[in-house]
Parts: sequence; structure tokens; C-alpha cells
Amino acid sequence: MKLKGKSIIVTGSSQGFGLAAAKAFVQEGANVAICARGQEMLRIAQEELSSFAMGKGKIIAMTVDVIDSNEVGRLVEYVVSEFGGVDVLLCSAGVYGPKGPIEELDWTEWSKAIEINLNGTVLACRTVIPHMKEVGRGRIIIMSGGGATKPLPFLSAYAASKAAVVRFAETLAEEIKDFNICVNAVAPGALNTRMLDEVLEAGPEMVGKKFYKEMVKVKEQGGTSLEVGTSLCVFLASDESEGITGKLISAVWDPWRGFPERLDDLKATDIFTLRRIIPKERGKDWG
Repeated sequence: MKLKGKSIIVTGSSQGFGLAAAKAFVQEGANVAICARGQEMLRIAQEELSSFAMGKGKIIAMTVDVIDSNEVGRLVEYVVSEFGGVDVLLCSAGVYGPKGPIEELDWTEWSKAIEINLNGTVLACRTVIPHMKEVGRGRIIIMSGGGATKPLPFLSAYAASKAAVVRFAETLAEEIKDFNICVNAVAPGALNTRMLDEVLEAGPEMVGKKFYKEMVKVKEQGGTSLEVGTSLCVFLASDESEGITGKLISAVWDPWRGFPERLDDLKATDIFTLRRIIPKERGKDWG
């Protein structure tokens, strides 16, 4: 088992991708702590994980709001006391936020989405880092999304926050690389989860006709399998990914299984990072 004995925290893990990732971690022998805001759904998720684990690893659950520093702090301290430390953090908590033209959106809701997606990610990271630094190792995996690499009209809070967490991952990776802590962002593909249903319920008038049409197609075709993204998360949580850091990795499109053989190139270049495009990269000579 690739993760036997490792201690992992997964935020936003009472459903959807977070829960699927927790299952994948448990399957590989990890001790897993799940957290979310909804107590009842978290209880159900814990029961499901416990039956799924079949003695492979320990499961703990705690109701946590990822933007509350006291609650996040209590979670991390509890995990350290129960598991003996934190080897891996997967930041999966996130929301789409309000949908529609920016000038018509409720500002409080827009700001709340930024707070959950960006601040909640940063808060979880800064809380576990001291424990990882103390032992001189760790893995941090941050869930990105389509909004990180292309515009998403009418979903501005989601797009802005997802681009922000990717740049945060790149920045944090440089900041803590001397402590053998690797930080990467993951794009899991178009998933058929509650967030997809949320877009479809909003309708084309609120999310834009083009995006709505794309999401209808995803729904009809079933979307990207959760296993594709969770397999990448297992890889990044394991010792197989040693030295890979500061990257935005597409679970669907990137040849990540071969990354260990390309480690020197990954370290020496800006491949799989967010960067500005200049004219010469598009065959233009603008002087």
C-alpha cells in the first residue's frame, strides 16, 4: 500500500471529490481525517469511510469551517494527537459562489466565495506547515479548477479564487522547499458532482450559454471519473512524487505518472505553471 501509516487531512470531504479522495487514501493504508461544515453529512461520510477502510487505517471526522482559524487549529491539533503528525494535507473545500454578471452579484456572497476558496486554503496550509517543518517533510495538495487557466464569465469569484490558489501553491512551494515539503495544485477534470448540478440549476442566463452547454454535455456523458483525479492525489501524497513541487497538474491531460523520470526537467523549467504569454511564443515579432 502506497500510503501505509501516513496521516492525511482532507478538507471539504463530506461529499464529492473530497470524499472520493479520502476513500482512495484509506484504500492505500492511510489514516485519514475528514472535515466539513455540515455535521450530518460528515457523520454519514465517516461511517461510509469506516466501513470502506476495513482496518486499513484510522478514520476521524470533525465539523470545521475552513475560514475559522480556531476550528482549523483544533482540527490539526486533534489529528496530531491522534495520528502522531500530519504527513499530507489535501485542500478540497470549495464553492462556485454567486453566478451572473459581476455588477449584479451580491457582494457579500462574492467575497464569501473568495474567502472559502482562497483564504480557507491558505489557512489550512499555514496551520499544518509548522508540524511538517518540525519533522522535515510533508505534502500539500491544493484542488484547482477550470477557472485557474481560462476565463469563466459569470463565475468570476470561482475563476479568480482558483487562479489565486494556484499561484499561492507555486509561491508556497518555493517558500518551504528547503524543508522537504512539496506543494502542488491539481485540476481533476470536469466532474459530475453537486457543483455541476449547481451550474445546471442556475441555467444559461446565469452562467453563460457556452459554459452551460459544456456542462450539459458533461452531465450527459458522465464527466471525468473521480478515480482519475484521486489517483493523481494518491501519487502526489506518496513517496513516488518525491521532489515534484510547485506545479499545476491536470489529472486528465498531463503524463504525471512519468514525472519521476522527468524530475530534472520539472525542477529546471516552468513547465506546468501559470505564466504570461508573450508575442514571440505565438510567432509574433512586435519588437
